[in-house]
Amino acid sequence: MSDVTADFYEKVLDALTDGVYFVDREGRITFWNRAAEAITGFSRSEILGRRCSDNILCHVNEDGCQLCLEGCPMTRTMESGREIRAEVYFRHAAGHRVPTVVRASPMRDDMGRIVGAVEVFTDNTTNRSAVERLRDLEEMAYLDPLTGLGNRRMAEKTLESRLQEMARYGWRVGVLFADVDHFKRLNDWYGHPVGDDVLKLIGRDLEGSLRVFDFAGRWGGEEFLGVLVHVEEDQLQAIGERFRMLVETSSLTVDRERVKATVSVGTTLARPDESAAETVARADALMYEAKRQGRNRVVCG
Repeated sequence: MSDVTADFYEKVLDALTDGVYFVDREGRITFWNRAAEAITGFSRSEILGRRCSDNILCHVNEDGCQLCLEGCPMTRTMESGREIRAEVYFRHAAGHRVPTVVRASPMRDDMGRIVGAVEVFTDNTTNRSAVERLRDLEEMAYLDPLTGLGNRRMAEKTLESRLQEMARYGWRVGVLFADVDHFKRLNDWYGHPVGDDVLKLIGRDLEGSLRVFDFAGRWGGEEFLGVLVHVEEDQLQAIGERFRMLVETSSLTVDRERVKATVSVGTTLARPDESAAETVARADALMYEAKRQGRNRVVCG
């Protein structure tokens, strides 16, 4: 391949909105396109020459397994010789977790020998309708200014609306109530600006945990609320565990120190005979039960 042709193809890959990167047979990253920079927050200079095993993106699956250390899609595609598709969460340069769909394929030379792999990954959180919805919410003063999530007013209205739908159509509605563990201690130690950044990080993790038709909001202070529809008890518990795991594996870097937080979570299905306030109160009580049991856990009821 001539230099002109190589340059042309590099420009094509840089024009894509999906992240693309190549690794050689040893797992060393040899190409990182502009979309990969935009989606992850990591520049080419920070990535090129690094190995997947360096765990810079700290990929995890829904079970919290560290894929960069074991089960890496790039390693699996080179070993099997076939395409690997997976849904994973990577750690953004800003610290929060980002859900992505990845597709890894082996790269072969002219003799058919596998010499590396290519991965294409897509941010699985943002779509046009979500952006438009955020603009509408902002105009109606329904957004929390710090995290960008819906605020308490919006959370209350959303839950009321979902409970009305449950009464009409029988759709199950779930509530997830979360509180950041030892948040005052974190604020006292690192300062309120870092505390604010932790709240932003957790808000992003909550969004990444929920489905596109669920609601994520900041209830107030260090409390967060999720409203889920068409959900059964086992799904609700699994989503709560995913959120807990994503927060536990997220982090911020402050003066070269890694700052981490955990959440205690209560989840419950709404009952036909109770108000929105009563549903939230039960979820809140379950969250406090998670605190009593040792924090960084999910209690369902």
